[in-house]
Amino acid sequence: MNCIVIVCDTLRVDHCGPYHQGRPVNRVMSPEQPDWVVPTPNMDRLAARGTVFEQAWAGSTPCMPARRDIYTGRYEFLERGWGPLEDDDYDLPRQISGSPNGSLTRQLAQGYPVSYMVTDHFHLWEQGAGNYHMGYTGFEFIRGHEADAWKTDPVDFPCPDERDHKVERHFRNVHLTRKSESDYFCAQVFTHAAEWLKVNQAHENFYLHIDCFDPHEPWDPPEEWLKKFDPRGYAVGKWTSMVPYDRWENHYTPDEMRHVQARYAAMVALTDHWLGTLLDKMDELGLWDNTIVIFTSDHGTYNGDHGRIGKLQTHQHDACGHIPFIIAHPHHGRGERRSQLVQLVDIYPTVLSAVGRPCPPDRHGVDLLPVLRNAQAPTRDYAILGMFGKSVSITDGEWTLHQSPVASNQPLYWYGHSTAKFIPYGLGPFENGRRAVDCPSWPMPTWLSDKRHDPSERINLLQTRPDKLADMQRALAAKLAELKAPAEQLERLGISGQSG
Repeated sequence: MNCIVIVCDTLRVDHCGPYHQGRPVNRVMSPEQPDWVVPTPNMDRLAARGTVFEQAWAGSTPCMPARRDIYTGRYEFLERGWGPLEDDDYDLPRQISGSPNGSLTRQLAQGYPVSYMVTDHFHLWEQGAGNYHMGYTGFEFIRGHEADAWKTDPVDFPCPDERDHKVERHFRNVHLTRKSESDYFCAQVFTHAAEWLKVNQAHENFYLHIDCFDPHEPWDPPEEWLKKFDPRGYAVGKWTSMVPYDRWENHYTPDEMRHVQARYAAMVALTDHWLGTLLDKMDELGLWDNTIVIFTSDHGTYNGDHGRIGKLQTHQHDACGHIPFIIAHPHHGRGERRSQLVQLVDIYPTVLSAVGRPCPPDRHGVDLLPVLRNAQAPTRDYAILGMFGKSVSITDGEWTLHQSPVASNQPLYWYGHSTAKFIPYGLGPFENGRRAVDCPSWPMPTWLSDKRHDPSERINLLQTRPDKLADMQRALAAKLAELKAPAEQLERLGISGQSG
């Protein structure tokens, strides 16, 4: 069986057709969203062939921690933050294809599937995380997105953001290389992936990993796509392609905020449009009969929800933590939906099962192929997610607890040899396999939500439901024990006295 995994960065679940099902965005999850419907016909097309998981949750956030969950099948955020793969990680492409950089002929003769990555996600090769591509049989990088240090030509170019911001690199890059819509990054990613399928379709049991940085910022869609959501297009006052990770009222008027939401929606619609290039190629080549396709995102983003915009700054409420997750299987679950809890760590064992490779022990993920075959097959009782050193969230799909650390945010340790580069933390010397971490206190109060009656998590039941708070804290303590998380996490979170 072949397997294709598609990860679109920063894709809100309520902007995806299989989840909004034609409803205006403000009636799906968050009333702070606009009243428009975001058309995603190709996500709908994929869902019609596959199974839509309604209770899919991220794990470690943001971008690269989520990818380490995917590449190792283990939650990263309880042990360290943003960083590279470690030497003792059983990363997914190596489990599929064996040792890289050898003879492809020998690899195939030994029965290993071919693995290939197509991406424009520059974090994969920059300092602080730059080795996620190394295990593949082959890879293709699309250059130039966001802060990719690529073009240096001393030319003048339009840049809506401040010139001292790293995104200045993006606008220099696109000024020198972008001539038409087909040069937009999501277009290049899916076009290259489709071309790879055409040339490599004869391989047996291949694994294609597509990591598309869109619809992550910068949000600079073609104007005709923007006008679908804001008829003014770019004929507005000052606009920027990046957003501050903050309360939006500190930076925007309501009209300006609506324009930001329009640019994000346009990037989602554009990304979906070019996803169709890949799906068309699968139709043309008849690959649906022997290929599993997994479509998901690393996380969402706040876009007015809880008064905020951007990521990182508060708990993993639905706008960030609830993600799209669709699996199209040749024989099972066509056009169906599932309510089991699934997470990004599940990609690892599912892919290995699909391509016929063994799964190493001590993984946190669940093979989802049995769930496609049997709608009653279990996955997990609780999903867990968070960002290193911040709050830890746990949900059973009906209740969600966002447990904040104690005021000192201690004790906290960073496990592994890597150091904090992209997102800095105060790290001590490496001793006994870990580094002590000096992490600022977390300003957000612990939050308890009843999602059956409050799906957008606007009401904190911390004080009015102490019984349920205790239940969820016990569940969190038990989950951390099950995962063999560092013991000090219970003390840091103030739940060391809870029992499973």
